[in-house]
Amino acid sequence: MTDTWMKKLPESAAAYLEGRRLDEVECIVSDLPGIARGKAVPAKKFSRQEYFHLPDSIFYQTITGGWGEAAGDGGFIERDMILRPDMSTATAAPWTGDWTLQVIHDAYDRMGDPIEFAPRNVLKRVVELYRKQGLKPVVAPEMEFFLVARNLDPAKKIEPMMGRSGRPAAARQAYSMTAVDEFGPVIDDIYDFAEAQGFEIDGITQEGGAGQLEINLVHGDPVKLADEVFYFKRLIREAALRHDCYATFMAKPIADEPGSAMHIHHSVLDIETGQNIFSGPQGGETDAFFQFIAGLQNHMPAAIAVMAPYVNSYRRYVRDHAAPINLEWGRDNRTTGIRVPLSGPEARRVENRLAGMDCNPYLGIAASLACGLIGIQQEERPDKQFKGDAYAGDEDIPREMGAALDLFDESKALHDMLGPEFARVYSIVKRAEYEEFLGVISPWEREHLLLNV
Repeated sequence: MTDTWMKKLPESAAAYLEGRRLDEVECIVSDLPGIARGKAVPAKKFSRQEYFHLPDSIFYQTITGGWGEAAGDGGFIERDMILRPDMSTATAAPWTGDWTLQVIHDAYDRMGDPIEFAPRNVLKRVVELYRKQGLKPVVAPEMEFFLVARNLDPAKKIEPMMGRSGRPAAARQAYSMTAVDEFGPVIDDIYDFAEAQGFEIDGITQEGGAGQLEINLVHGDPVKLADEVFYFKRLIREAALRHDCYATFMAKPIADEPGSAMHIHHSVLDIETGQNIFSGPQGGETDAFFQFIAGLQNHMPAAIAVMAPYVNSYRRYVRDHAAPINLEWGRDNRTTGIRVPLSGPEARRVENRLAGMDCNPYLGIAASLACGLIGIQQEERPDKQFKGDAYAGDEDIPREMGAALDLFDESKALHDMLGPEFARVYSIVKRAEYEEFLGVISPWEREHLLLNV
């Protein structure tokens, strides 16, 4: 790579560096949990390198820093991958003390083939499967998260952050502008960081939990939007730390509060015509629209292990508590797991409300799109539209990690979409995490079982 790469930077990155000298480039890749892994290198070194190396073992690592035995027949020898930059992802790191850019890299093996279990490659694979059918998926993620007080002791319960008023953030103030104003300084930094990084925020609202906010992103290409969510998680955390609080994307950080979701809106365009295939010539709902919904209904139980990737994720699925408990679908109905929002024919879309904000954005979006595509390919038909309160219905999604992984392991259709090698590695790593969790004795067990059983 030569210095000409600086002349091809995205507009926002070039504007950030205008009149300044670039000091450092963070070369990053998302691991399975969605943590940024990589290297920070001086700008001059980055300009001289075409790629860099990291061991493939970063994709075998659990959220606790342990390892899943997923290396395969070759053994755990930590082969080097080749990480190549996607310069379209170059963006500022505006919270750093010097002038730094971040660049997302794609992972390849030494033969130049994509590493199948790298999350960004998994999403690219699914998007390519759509393209081969002449289709272009479009998504719009919604990000929910909590701003909480600093928590230095894992044994201590998580508490809401202190607002501008000097009181802890209040619960059950959904859509309150006063509640949003409580976090004004944090939100100001989120806006400033997002602007520096070239991200367009469609809106910020107060959600139902104490200190819970939602950021909506403008719809677009799935890989680009997943990149933005990946970047946003770090951006929001950095903004919170500037104001003596934490941002958390746990699915259920506070027991008596609602959980945090990453709702995913989907539509699908015909590449040749640019038309939304969910709407017919007269504006009516098409077979493809219903087939996509059916794909979500029929295959999402197997995909829940990807959209709800931790034991904590399943604490979010609570009846009457702002999270779906089944796979019913309905029009403009927020109690159903699959919602069809109000819209005109051109903007007709399907919203998946099951994915948690704790999921890896590349994998959560890939799994959701994969389920819909299976439905289209197999011309599946959905259940009858649900009318009324879906919380009154039966639960039909797995309620704990072990059961979710069992369903995931049995789904050949989903494995074919996401990639068999990804499915193998993901299951091994997640079962390693689950086994580690089962080895921990909780405060509930000590309180209620120690002297009573």
